[in-house]
Amino acid sequence: MTEQAMSRAMSATAPARLLSETLIGRRVSVIALAAALVTPGVAFAQDAATTANANPTAKAQVEATTTQAEPTPAPAAPAETPAEAAAATVDENIVVTGIRAGLASSAKIKRQSVLIVDSVSAEDVGKLPDVSIADSLARLPGVTAQRLEGRDQRLSIRGLGPDFSTTLLNGREQVTTGDNRGVEFDQYPSEFFKNVNVYKSADASLIAAGIAGTVDLRMLRPLDQGKRILAVSARGQMNGIDKLNPDGTRYGYRASATYVDKFAGDTLGIALGLSATQTPSQNERYNAWGYSGTGTDADPFLVNGAKPYVQSNKLKRFGGVATIEWRPSDTFHSTFDALYSHFEETQILRGIEFPLGGQLASAGTANGTTVSNVTSANGFATQATFGNVFGVQRNDYNQRKADNYSLGWNNDLKLTDTIHLNVDASWSHADRTDFLLETNTGTGFSKTGVADTVTVKQNGNGTYTFAPTLDYTDTNVFKLTDPQGWGNNGNQQVVQTGFLNRPSFKDDLKSLRANLNGEFSDSVVKGWEAGVNYSQRKKTSAYTSYFLCPPGGGTNCTVASGSPLSSTVPADALLGTNVALGYLGIPQMLTLDPLSLYNNTLQSAFDGRPSALVRDNVVLEKIWTGYAKVTIDGMVGDKPLKGSIGTQVIHSDQSSTGQIASVVNGVVTIAPVSQGVKYTNVLPSATMSLELIPLGFVKMGASQTMIRPRLDQERVTQDVAINLTNIGQTPAGLFPVFTSTGGNVNLKPYKSTNIDMSFEKYFNAGGYVALSGYFKHLTDFVDPNNSLPYDFSGLLPALTPAQQAQVIAAGQTTGNVSTPANTGRGEVLGVEATLSLPFKAITSFLDGFGVFASGNYTESTIKYASNPTQAITLPGLSAWTGSGTIYFEKHGFQARANYRYRSSFLAEVAGLSANPTYRTARAEAILDAQIGYEFQSGPLKNFAILAQAKNLTDRPFVTYQNDDPRQVIDYQRYGRDYYVGVTYKF
Repeated sequence: MTEQAMSRAMSATAPARLLSETLIGRRVSVIALAAALVTPGVAFAQDAATTANANPTAKAQVEATTTQAEPTPAPAAPAETPAEAAAATVDENIVVTGIRAGLASSAKIKRQSVLIVDSVSAEDVGKLPDVSIADSLARLPGVTAQRLEGRDQRLSIRGLGPDFSTTLLNGREQVTTGDNRGVEFDQYPSEFFKNVNVYKSADASLIAAGIAGTVDLRMLRPLDQGKRILAVSARGQMNGIDKLNPDGTRYGYRASATYVDKFAGDTLGIALGLSATQTPSQNERYNAWGYSGTGTDADPFLVNGAKPYVQSNKLKRFGGVATIEWRPSDTFHSTFDALYSHFEETQILRGIEFPLGGQLASAGTANGTTVSNVTSANGFATQATFGNVFGVQRNDYNQRKADNYSLGWNNDLKLTDTIHLNVDASWSHADRTDFLLETNTGTGFSKTGVADTVTVKQNGNGTYTFAPTLDYTDTNVFKLTDPQGWGNNGNQQVVQTGFLNRPSFKDDLKSLRANLNGEFSDSVVKGWEAGVNYSQRKKTSAYTSYFLCPPGGGTNCTVASGSPLSSTVPADALLGTNVALGYLGIPQMLTLDPLSLYNNTLQSAFDGRPSALVRDNVVLEKIWTGYAKVTIDGMVGDKPLKGSIGTQVIHSDQSSTGQIASVVNGVVTIAPVSQGVKYTNVLPSATMSLELIPLGFVKMGASQTMIRPRLDQERVTQDVAINLTNIGQTPAGLFPVFTSTGGNVNLKPYKSTNIDMSFEKYFNAGGYVALSGYFKHLTDFVDPNNSLPYDFSGLLPALTPAQQAQVIAAGQTTGNVSTPANTGRGEVLGVEATLSLPFKAITSFLDGFGVFASGNYTESTIKYASNPTQAITLPGLSAWTGSGTIYFEKHGFQARANYRYRSSFLAEVAGLSANPTYRTARAEAILDAQIGYEFQSGPLKNFAILAQAKNLTDRPFVTYQNDDPRQVIDYQRYGRDYYVGVTYKF
């Protein structure tokens, strides 16, 4: 039966109709009841911006013009203050390049903005200061990055994770190749961007701002360039750890080319960019299953099991950008941007799962393990010998392919001397497909083969080494099978020799924006702007999964149908070189080609479990945003004052389609479901910048902002479980018959009331010092583990009359529904400090040397209604973060070292079946460095060479549980990375 036919057959059953009528037809859905707990309120925007013209999404580069073809064009720039003019004169007299040019550009953006903003600027065409965008952003105050597969990826801003910020491209909201809203910065080649700005406060004209902050990626504008540019670069990469798998690699490359030119009397400009990269990485992975025991000398903590792997990754990406800019007159300006990026990552993982203390026979596990020769120290079993161990050898292959598209067309028309009309249309789209393949080998099906004896010994870093007695490369002993008998299709046991997940995602966002802006003359109120934006975002998630079993008979891989319990390992699947897990004491393991097994050996069976069927969903958001603001530019006494006051009104129409699924008496039933909700938020904002002393600013902002929940939390799907074994048992609360788990389409956005303040002093010789404070009062915070009672009486007809009578007599018609809800509230507050200091400001003898340093402290108190006395830990929040860069650059020579630190934090990692889970990550301190030289004259003029090194401290990524750093769960060592590159500008 095909998957489609199977779905049609299941949806036609009576229980499915009952589910549909009970949870949807009566319009008293589980999700609606959860939403009844939410009290919607009015939100505010965030503080406004004033660059030279109070416009946060204006061109974020030093060479900004006063009239721009951008999503939010700005009125004419106000006159410079005398102090700013003096600073500009100093800037013009100092000819800097590379590192110093990038820092000077970032400082100018920060100085001219009324918003509280931090920036990273390209040191040259196509060259941000680090290997990736996330690397560069992680150096900014209050910004941290969590490493995934050795790469900086998941950004937190001011203690709030990626779910609380948004990413823009040239001022336009972008979709993501990830599962939810948080943008994965690997999807963008860093060579394409002139600036990357992090706005930590918002403005009425800044559409789709986040609560934590807004990251705006800025491409260069060809008409702003003084001359034709043609630059090419190439770089090689080598992992410090040799390839851990025979079919992996430790070598990679990166190449890019940029062309910028102007035509038609400098009225038409074109910028083109191409980039290609292959980035390898190695990962020595250790994962513990947790610990049993109480941590006393009599009952020490004992490792429940472990899953060590060696992992080799290869990320391949190529992409291109194009910008066409046309300004035929002073009254019309048009800009078209296009970006395409193809992303492909392959992961090869091999390892052995050892069930240990978590399967002790003495604790009641059938055919469980035994333990002896236990030695302990400080309440921890530091060494033990486990018997009757049935290990699971894994040879896995993961591949992700993604395509990212972004188009934007902006047109600015000058209607009068003081009024502009701007229309901006954009489209952002991402497609992603995953191929996640697991294969298993063991000595026999469901603990029936040869058992192993494994001695474990704790290492100083919290991991364990393993000393098995079996030869894990012996194909006479190890077979294709389900060694632990874990396979189950929801109704009966299957021979799970492997498993295949094939999820796919489509994320599509269309937006149209129009606004008018103008100026007032002879007034402190300098300008005004009013506009409307319509956007439609549609995220489609589709999941397909299969059980894989040995060939030779049976149906659907079930044991009862006679599916073979094991089969020999085919010779053509052997790679010939066996992998060592030497870092944990395991000499070798059987090394197979998982794709060969999938394509030539294993048979598959569709995964029709309810939990698998309800994953498919579509979330649709239609958003209307209207806004208006006025900008301020005047004097308070003799002190220059700039600012803005504005309001956004946002009307949201969000909906979701999916299905409800259950299983009764071995029959899976599904029913289609859809639901939607509409609501409106008002978001006012105000901000100001007062120049108290020459080049000394006090910036303040007060605002309310909002950000929408995770897309997987807005899904309508529900997985309803009917547990027949609990019928008639009491108390009913401990033995529920009916339960349900799913999303909540009625979720409202997180809301935050914000107070921001920054003190900034800029030096005439370049650089600045800044001290910022922030306070956020958060409401409608989503509790992902919320549950509530629900009357499932409408599902009683799915049971037999006798079962119904028992359920009613035992009071079991009420069950729990697990669905996220807006029940949380609390505060986040913190302080940031930044120093950018070229040492020439101290003495001319140190010209070329400088330092950029920042630090941040954040604390939070967020509580859910379900547990109002216990504050939660915010994912991604490190109480203390810091970064320091010391550099030298002069006469073409440059050198830089960067050290960054973050204290422990709650990290999002992949859990069971790749579902996200949270664990405490150990504090990290990472050192990067680079050195280079650009020829200043002769035949090699404009030719540059560069050498870089990442993670020189060889710092691993480590998580632990129960607030006990000794109880290590994840230990991942990525090693160091080295790069050598060349660049030439024609």
